[in-house]
Amino acid sequence: MSGSLVKMDGIEKAFPGVKALNSCSFELLPGEVHGLVGENGAGKSTLMKVLAGIYKKDGGTILVRGTPVDFSTTKQAQAMGISIIHQELNLMKHLTAAQNIFIGREQKRGMPFLVDDNEINKKTAELFSRINFHLSPSVPIAGLTVAQQQMIEVAKALSFNMDVLIMDEPTSALSESEIEELFKVIRQLKDQGKGIVYISHRMDELHQICDRITVMRDGNYVATTPIPQISTEQIIAQMVGREIYESRHLHGDTSKNEVVLEVKNLNRGRVVRDVSFCLHRGEILGFAGLLGAGRTETMRLIFGADPMDSGEIFIKGRPVSIGHPQDAVRHGIGYLSEDRKRYGLALGMTVAANTVMASLGKFFKPLGIIDEAAVKTVSREYVEKLNTKTPSIFQLVKNLSGGNQQKVVVGKWLVRDSDILIFDEPTRGIDVGAKSEIYKLLNELADQGKSIIMVSSELPEILRMSHRTVVMCEGRVTATLDAGESTQSKIMYYATLRNKANPNENEV
Repeated sequence: MSGSLVKMDGIEKAFPGVKALNSCSFELLPGEVHGLVGENGAGKSTLMKVLAGIYKKDGGTILVRGTPVDFSTTKQAQAMGISIIHQELNLMKHLTAAQNIFIGREQKRGMPFLVDDNEINKKTAELFSRINFHLSPSVPIAGLTVAQQQMIEVAKALSFNMDVLIMDEPTSALSESEIEELFKVIRQLKDQGKGIVYISHRMDELHQICDRITVMRDGNYVATTPIPQISTEQIIAQMVGREIYESRHLHGDTSKNEVVLEVKNLNRGRVVRDVSFCLHRGEILGFAGLLGAGRTETMRLIFGADPMDSGEIFIKGRPVSIGHPQDAVRHGIGYLSEDRKRYGLALGMTVAANTVMASLGKFFKPLGIIDEAAVKTVSREYVEKLNTKTPSIFQLVKNLSGGNQQKVVVGKWLVRDSDILIFDEPTRGIDVGAKSEIYKLLNELADQGKSIIMVSSELPEILRMSHRTVVMCEGRVTATLDAGESTQSKIMYYATLRNKANPNENEV
């Protein structure tokens, strides 16, 4: 179509051992928000990285406003008006927000080596104003929340004079109010004739913001359909081609089971304030709350990743001292961080190395030699158990999709055979098919007697999976709800119930 902003045909891309794209097609029109969906590993991010000049295509054609292009660098793509916001944050923590946004494009002050910070701060403030984001341009990135960093990535993308904006899971760390602000920006850009590629696993968002949707599966193009003509169920069927586990698991009653973890009066500054709760054997305990509620901060204290000001932790009724993650691991606690790439994986190492990383002591032979055969056996076992898509256990983890990276982290703690597992946003950035597998896995683990804490920002996920739900607001526990009494409206009520601690004291 001559009126296309972007038209991609027959795109091919391969990596060692992986055919990532197989004759894929994609079209973006002016003034269109085009959803791009598929399971993790379907090739959607790879296709967009080809368009953005991050990867060089192996075959096929790309037209931008009717002009044939063959990008080999991101600067070439940016010169043609194409910008991308990556799923994984890509900011330099030691620089300010403004310096990150304009890195490589800094305004100079007199001499070539003097950066005019006042000018880039002014331009950054204008960008923040456009997206109604309230933050000082001179604030360092280190110490900002994931959500704040995500909005800075949005502003950085908007700082280029672009016609095509690719957004890869832009809302995965945003609150509802922040998502609505982002949608306002997207609609403004759409009204200006810009084209938006919107990659997301959140079906409600796709129906809310997109005009058309393209589905990919296993590196292949499946279909492109106007949003009004396709249901969520049809999208999922095109994505996965198999039955998806969506029904609520019928949990047994765990309230009389042994208490394996008890936390009393946990405190750290203003982010965690007098938090108390307990976890039973075989229980999935959900933690709900808005961004900044203190859920992740609480989990990091329990795991010893941050020091507590005060509080007590009991494992199976016995007080324990956890000052370091090694202490937590020794007491049978495994932690899957919301930031898997930063805290959960060694990206430059193989699937096998990551799988046994937390359990190396099990694989030593005499004289400190690692039993390579045992490592291979257990790694292959958990790749198969978790249905991890990888060409081999020797594939570098950085080359896997986000969902498959998450499965490697899960496998690491299962090999360790931890009794208490803390899952912080276990399905963030994961497609519906991989979510289904994670849900099944969590329920199987609970049925086997493992005890699970699940922090999630998705209320349907909390309601589907949890025996009980602990709700937090501004660092405090404001309610503990049994499965039978939990509803989205009730959770949201307690998630916004400020300055009131523990109205529901029936925690055990």
